[in-house]
Amino acid sequence: MVAISKVTIRRVRREDVATIVGMLADDPLGGARERIEDPLPPSYYRAFETVERDPNIRLVVAEDGEGAVVGCLQLCILPGLSSQGASRGLIEDVRVATHCRSRGIGERMVQWAIAEARARGCKLVELFTHNTRVDAQRFYARLGFQPSHLGMTLRF
Repeated sequence: MVAISKVTIRRVRREDVATIVGMLADDPLGGARERIEDPLPPSYYRAFETVERDPNIRLVVAEDGEGAVVGCLQLCILPGLSSQGASRGLIEDVRVATHCRSRGIGERMVQWAIAEARARGCKLVELFTHNTRVDAQRFYARLGFQPSHLGMTLRF
């Protein structure tokens, strides 16, 4: 596939929420946990409003040259005391629209998140990917990320 040459990273707007939820649901894991309905459940819009108010969270989309949303990610800046009081960036929910995968969009978004975390004073960037997402693990390793933690989840 040919790389998409013009990709713009911008903050999410309310009208992007349904597109993002669609991308989040477009795999076996997301398909089991997201609710694709028309209209979307209000919980998605409440979450969007909460994220928008938080100065330590950046929810962004990638737009192609025609202005279509083709990717998304969330960057959380986590201040902390460990590592001599270093803040860390946490990259979450990286998704690229199915028809645009393997065209450089994910890499551009992750590079944006790394640069943004660095500009915000973070000393490291972390991300989590499900252990069944082996393609994602290879992608992140190619970008320089190294396995360093054992993640655990407790659902309510």
